[in-house]
Amino acid sequence: MHNAALDGLARDDTRFAGWRYFPFDVEPGMLPAALGLMRERGFRGVNLTVPHKVLAVGLVSELDPAAREAGAVNTLASAGSGWRGLNTDGYGLAAGILGDLGLGLRGATVVLLGAGGAARAAAVECLRAGCAALWVMNRTRSNLDSLLAHLAPLAGGTPVRALDAGGSAAGRPAGAIVINATSAGLRADDPPPADLGGFPGVGAVYDMIYNPPRTRLLAQAQELGLPHANGLGMLVHQGAKALEIWTGIPASRTAPAMRAAAAKALGY
Repeated sequence: MHNAALDGLARDDTRFAGWRYFPFDVEPGMLPAALGLMRERGFRGVNLTVPHKVLAVGLVSELDPAAREAGAVNTLASAGSGWRGLNTDGYGLAAGILGDLGLGLRGATVVLLGAGGAARAAAVECLRAGCAALWVMNRTRSNLDSLLAHLAPLAGGTPVRALDAGGSAAGRPAGAIVINATSAGLRADDPPPADLGGFPGVGAVYDMIYNPPRTRLLAQAQELGLPHANGLGMLVHQGAKALEIWTGIPASRTAPAMRAAAAKALGY
């Protein structure tokens, strides 16, 4: 999807005629050496996926506030003698929800499913965006408590509460945007991360998983007549924001071409 966007930019601006986006499979232990080589070879930027997102935090010369709060870096930009570390996942999540569901995070009640790295980035974005309340549900209590402790100093006056996975509907918020930040749904036989029928009312459902395009959580949302979307929009918008950081071209300009290319590659 990046190369599709770059091809479009090159047609209008010769500055981008030689720009290309390459995939590299780098073992975790080789990440410092790989990033050093990329600096030497003149790379303008890098995207990182797990487990490199956390490993790179200690390898950058500058760390953007959003990346520091999320504890993860997914985008690097050449800066002076080193790399500047940023995180565009939160932007991608907010833009994906707005674009596909027409909903903003500001003033919204959010139920976040999961307490891992993806959930941390999502939670930070919800708080930075000014959500009205954030509820977090996770099957492993120790991971949940760890995330809540991390979020406490970032919450300000926003209520951040734990949600019992086995609790009754009576103690759960109504009208919330439910966001799945777990890996449950990547396989066809995965159980859904939560039973949507166990909530007194759900405003919308957003599953950060984009492949497969329809998880069991989204299937239940459809059965219940709830607005829902998968994570393709998040994938596209986090990538478009990274490209904006490297090129200076607004993400809104490249996102349509990137979405079309990603959907085609995924067989949507």
